Amino acid sequence: MTDKKLVFVGYSGHSFGCIEIAISQGYLIDGYFDLKEKRNNFYNLRYLGSETNINAENKPFLSIGNNNIRRKIYEMLSSKSIPLDTSIIHSNSIISKSSLINQQTLVNAGVIVNPQCTIGVGCILNTGSIIEHDCKVGEFSHIAPGAVLCGNVTIGKGSLIGANAVIKQGVSVGDNVTVGAGAVVTEDINCNAIVVGNPAKPI
Repeated sequence: MTDKKLVFVGYSGHSFGCIEIAISQGYLIDGYFDLKEKRNNFYNLRYLGSETNINAENKPFLSIGNNNIRRKIYEMLSSKSIPLDTSIIHSNSIISKSSLINQQTLVNAGVIVNPQCTIGVGCILNTGSIIEHDCKVGEFSHIAPGAVLCGNVTIGKGSLIGANAVIKQGVSVGDNVTVGAGAVVTEDINCNAIVVGNPAKPI
């Protein structure tokens, strides 16, 4: 059972979904790391200190919703040779056998990942999102609930595709882009942009 032990890094809203999926998959949650001990401890987890206390004996999962913070902690832990090979995938998701889900990625309930996709390290595929064929999602990006990436879409690193947004087939979205909730993206988006609306336009 030791190989099914996990510790969580971050213990607030986003982590709660991660924890419930992990428990449903038979993981034993050994505690959590965070900047400080949380009063709201619904899952009765042990507080293990800040993320700087994580050592090679721990098997952490980064349950932090913020893309930039998740990336920074991943890089810090990686530099210390902490094992980071875990992903958490809901049993009520559909993932093509020809697609690759990289480590430290959360795949939530109702997600569909169709053939020949690559999902980068440290991503969040949130509830009910659809990743169609031949898509690439860059590391530490978040595809929010209900968002749809049509075929052959590329999402850069550290980007957020908002809830119920739609990215047209063949479109490329750059690094560190925020696509607003419900937006319809019909053209390529440069890095570091914020776009909203239908069709999506920069703001």
